[in-house]
Amino acid sequence: MLNISEINALALDPTSGFGISPLLNGINPTNSRTASADLRLGCWFVSLRTERYAEFDFMSSALPSEDFLTQKTYVPFGKSFVLHPRSFVLAATLEWIKTPDYLGGYVTGKSSLGRRGLVIETAPGVHPGFLGCLTLELANVGEVPLRLHPGMPICQLFLHRITSASTGRAETRFRGERQPKLGTYTPDPIALILARQRK
Repeated sequence: MLNISEINALALDPTSGFGISPLLNGINPTNSRTASADLRLGCWFVSLRTERYAEFDFMSSALPSEDFLTQKTYVPFGKSFVLHPRSFVLAATLEWIKTPDYLGGYVTGKSSLGRRGLVIETAPGVHPGFLGCLTLELANVGEVPLRLHPGMPICQLFLHRITSASTGRAETRFRGERQPKLGTYTPDPIALILARQRK
């Protein structure tokens, strides 16, 4: 795992293939024991329109479109988004991330937010060759509403070197995204076969 000094050096080296933009206050390399870079909350939020469906059936081949299922909200700097208890919303980092083929990583929440009920992600992996803003899956598992402000530090990015660098860029549906997306879901063929079995 890279420490903060190594992350800082990569971010400032135009030949490294790694980038975080914007670097609003830089990456603070003063404490070399730190092993993550803080990322900030962006301005876009995607919430589910719960009145439009009764349930998600992951074995259904006819899932509704993202436009039907979601509502997108833009919250400018200086304003806030309230996440109520037992509510879920997709958000994105303010920063655009680029990882070269020799770096992978993961995102975790900040403990100061988690201790107040904010869960940041359920799919934290950042693949080598990733490019875009990271989607965050925010859930309030606490008992009181949480007021979220675009621009606030929201998560931590940890990086590690890949011992055998991959070639080419990451093939993912979410590469190059600037706004959070629900994305599509395709039922797994084996799971479909198993789901048809009867006891």
